Amino acid sequence: MEFVRNFPFFCIILSMFSGVVSSVLSGKNAKRLTFFSLTAILVMSFALLSHLMAAGESYTYMMGHFPAPWGNEIRAGVLEAFMAGFFSLIMILSLIGGLNHIREDVEETKVNLYFVLIDLLLSSLLALIYTNDLFTAYVFVEINTIAACGLIMIHTKGRTLLAAVRYMIFALLGSGLFLLGISTLYDLTGHLLMENMKESVAVLISKGEYGVPLLIVISFMSIGLAIKCALYPFHAWLPDAYGYSTASSSAILSSLVSKGYIFLLIKVFYRVIGFEIIAESKILNILFLFGVAGMIMGSISAMKENDIRRMIAFSSVAQIGYIFMGIGLGTEAGIIASLFHILSHAATKSLLFIAGVGLTDASGKKKDFASLRGAGYRNKVAGVAFTIGSLSMVGMPMFSGFISKFLFSTASLSAVPAKTLLTLISLAVSTILNAVYFLRLTIFLYTPVEGNHGAKMEWKTQKKFSLALGCFVAVNLVLGLFSQPIVNIIETGLKMFG
Repeated sequence: MEFVRNFPFFCIILSMFSGVVSSVLSGKNAKRLTFFSLTAILVMSFALLSHLMAAGESYTYMMGHFPAPWGNEIRAGVLEAFMAGFFSLIMILSLIGGLNHIREDVEETKVNLYFVLIDLLLSSLLALIYTNDLFTAYVFVEINTIAACGLIMIHTKGRTLLAAVRYMIFALLGSGLFLLGISTLYDLTGHLLMENMKESVAVLISKGEYGVPLLIVISFMSIGLAIKCALYPFHAWLPDAYGYSTASSSAILSSLVSKGYIFLLIKVFYRVIGFEIIAESKILNILFLFGVAGMIMGSISAMKENDIRRMIAFSSVAQIGYIFMGIGLGTEAGIIASLFHILSHAATKSLLFIAGVGLTDASGKKKDFASLRGAGYRNKVAGVAFTIGSLSMVGMPMFSGFISKFLFSTASLSAVPAKTLLTLISLAVSTILNAVYFLRLTIFLYTPVEGNHGAKMEWKTQKKFSLALGCFVAVNLVLGLFSQPIVNIIETGLKMFG
């Protein structure tokens, strides 16, 4: 076996090991170790991607000495390697962009614990991407939940405790439903490895046995992960969790955590149950309707907000709706559009949160729209970056958001006529609503004001912040201008996925 095939295991273990070691280091050394492990994981992920693209097939990696069906497995393909590398990149840039706020918002004695949580969060995301064992996936779902809750609570200012408690209630409800689905499916199949489960489910379906329990399993898993993703109407925890966390935490939580659960849900559909069986169960129709509702209601909630960070948070509800709408189309093109939008949303939402914090810093730490008048002049880098992120969310050409909406539109044409019509109408309405609240705020940012509404911030004094925003903009442009190679990677990975 080629050495490069060990990289998924190395990535997961390295991030977990970094978390353990960081717990006894100083804040500065914990930060250095976290950045080292993130960089190493980024390099290994794209090296693995290159290897898999050349090999043209996925592979499984046995953990320990016990083969299937008793042992644990990692499964790596083009899609998994690409997602792992992309998630690592977004996490690195989010941390760089919010480094100053980590020092300001987190007590000095807890800075190392902050990076422990970051390491644990990354390890759980990587495990959700690579694992081929459903119970292992559940274990890392819980690790992900605890780490995300800690990232919310570690910022002691604002309503973070209330936000964390609310997040934990919804997260545990979702995890409980997901575990019930796993337990029932294990009872039906006698397996926990995904491929073995899929074979057993196919046999049950061919015999016409246990149809109702299988439908319950699909429902529990889908609803449980939808709750954890903040799909409308299960989003009540999201605005405070994203709105009151420290800058890097908001960027990471909004762009990566829910995407890990969505990726796991797609794995369940393809690798555990079988996408044809999922389509026949009609659960996709329910996810489609909730996705469409989230697109509209999330945008309406964002329009009502007068707080920049809560507005961006409610926008995430709408974007999660886009992804579930694509999944609900029930076609391969819809899944490809949703996977591309995971990338687009991760890059753009992190950009918006980091830029938004820069704008509030230049406005006396105030987040209301009135105080943000002229903030685009006081912090020019953040103003330009926020404008670019807003244009991407609206769907302007050249940016990643335009490609997402184009892919959703074309994917809807291969769905049933009712879904095609509803998708196109929802995309049009949602785009108009996006334009209303994002461009309204952008106009506020560039409305001249008299008097001193905050300190003028030069890029030279915030080099790391500016570097992160510049890289986020570059990622957005790459997704928008060179989308076809990325779509090809997604298509290739999806063919290996089943």
